[in-house]
Amino acid sequence: MRIIIAGAGEVGTHLAKLLSREDMEISLLDENPEKLGDLSATYDILTKVGSPTSIRDQKELGVKNCDLFISVTPDESENMTACLIANSLGAKRTLARIDNYEYLLPENKQFFEQMGLNHLIYPEVLAARNIVESLRTNWMRYHFTLCDGALELCVVKIREGAPVIGQTFRSGYYAHGNYRIVAIKRMNETIIPDGDDYVQLGDLVYVICTKEQTNFMREQLGKPKREIKNIIFFGGGRITYKAALSLPEDKQIKIIEPDKRLCERISEKLPNALVIHAEASDMETLLNEGLQEADAVVAAMDSSEANIFACLAAKRFGVRKTIAEIESIDYIPMAEGLDIGTVLNKKTITASYIYQMLLGANVRNLANADAEIVEFEAKEGAQITRGMIKNLYLPDDTNIGGIVRAGEGLLVNGDTQILPGDQVAVFCKSHALRKLEKMFK
Repeated sequence: MRIIIAGAGEVGTHLAKLLSREDMEISLLDENPEKLGDLSATYDILTKVGSPTSIRDQKELGVKNCDLFISVTPDESENMTACLIANSLGAKRTLARIDNYEYLLPENKQFFEQMGLNHLIYPEVLAARNIVESLRTNWMRYHFTLCDGALELCVVKIREGAPVIGQTFRSGYYAHGNYRIVAIKRMNETIIPDGDDYVQLGDLVYVICTKEQTNFMREQLGKPKREIKNIIFFGGGRITYKAALSLPEDKQIKIIEPDKRLCERISEKLPNALVIHAEASDMETLLNEGLQEADAVVAAMDSSEANIFACLAAKRFGVRKTIAEIESIDYIPMAEGLDIGTVLNKKTITASYIYQMLLGANVRNLANADAEIVEFEAKEGAQITRGMIKNLYLPDDTNIGGIVRAGEGLLVNGDTQILPGDQVAVFCKSHALRKLEKMFK
């Protein structure tokens, strides 16, 4: 597959890096040579300095033979124009990053398809959906459903007193079959555990379980269940607006925003929310407005630093659940190291969403773990079906978490044998993906 990506910002660059690991021909186009840097030397990417809306530059990149043209510059108009040009020059399909929610309405889909715009993606909407899901599953850092909901992947921070601390995988402690820890993130290292590994205080653990066993798993990981009613948002921008609009009506929402005009606009659009004109750093006002009584704080201001500090302040005053939208990808490891709660980046969310769309719903990149969760279907006669899991020579850095058989989610162990037709959820590092694919065919 030939893919051209216009825009070497954080979305385009992150997406190009993800796709360069696949069997695809990737070209990255941007007007700024500094953004392209030495990407072509480090990754299997063809780079070109040029304008996304230049007919000549698109022709020189061979857009007429392109399977997908993606434009993800910060400028919506430039993205849509670039896609229209690419479509006219012969690109089979196009995708544009937008910032107008009206374009996503179902009744407008055919209109844009006829114009040659096949896919539209709105990063702020994706980030808002992640915030709503994070508030719903508030005792986790991240949550994903797998295999059409038959299995769940839960990412949990291990706190002091959790029963799993110090329990080695070889000890038999996890032989209950109710959940399976498929990976551990410790500091900046992602560990696919073997028998001698064990869970430590402060680890982020990646756990696969069925919905029925979620509460048992939560208790084992030492996470109390809390209901979130009172939510404070810092920043009244589009992410906050979309998230607040999507929350259930029984939530009490306060929005802290320093721009008076923006306060007036969002007050009109969100009559059920209390909008407060104040700076996020105005602690006297925040305490008067009940910061210490909030169940959750969501920091979605334009500044990554301000969002980090807002969450740290909230933690100081006892807020249990904090969510920070971090604009700069470089800040994500630092934010996670500060233990501020759930860290979201709309650019990596967008890139991962496009990546999943291209590879099918069975592949999900986990940017915060340098790994992927993949859903395979075992084919008749495939190598993966020729014996018990413990006797298969699986690639390094691979962990099979669960299977779906006849619609039922099941966890696996070393004695499990995968059968043809099973859907299999596998956690692996990127270098193992191609080897795994061969084993399932």
